[in-house]
Amino acid sequence: MKTETVQHKTFEALKAQFHYKSVMQAPKVSKIVVATGVGAKHDPKKREVIKNRLARITGQAPAERLAKKSIATFKVRAGDTVGYQVTLRGARAQSFLDKIIHIVLPRSKDFRGIKPETIDEMGNITIGFKENIVFPETSDEDSKDIFGLAVTIVTTAKNKKEAEAFLRYLGLPLREAK
Repeated sequence: MKTETVQHKTFEALKAQFHYKSVMQAPKVSKIVVATGVGAKHDPKKREVIKNRLARITGQAPAERLAKKSIATFKVRAGDTVGYQVTLRGARAQSFLDKIIHIVLPRSKDFRGIKPETIDEMGNITIGFKENIVFPETSDEDSKDIFGLAVTIVTTAKNKKEAEAFLRYLGLPLREAK
């Protein structure tokens, strides 16, 4: 007997609403991208702290993002590290999404749900966190080096309406439309 996968469950839940004929038409999470900037932190120790905490949050080593061109106003030269990024796929993406839905968002201060308008036309959603301490991996440390990060959930949904129904089915706490 076959075990029922997430995609099969999604297919069954959304089949009537979107008239799917095949399981492969059902949307799924293709990847999750976690990104943060280092700001004006030219201090290598602070950059290392950000890199280590991002690795601890995601469970994967982050890749450096370099400046493409020099901007004198911000004292940035081409090739300087301006941020870090982690791309999660497969089981790591699923477990990270589960952690966001059940642990991180409930711990966020004054959280009343995510606005459905943040879903773009291609079916992706970006959630911004002002403080990295909402993640349980970093909450016990001193709150001296707090940084924000952006989590982009990339789906295979064809449009905004399909993505919203899929993300609600996954349990992402989206606000009700007014």
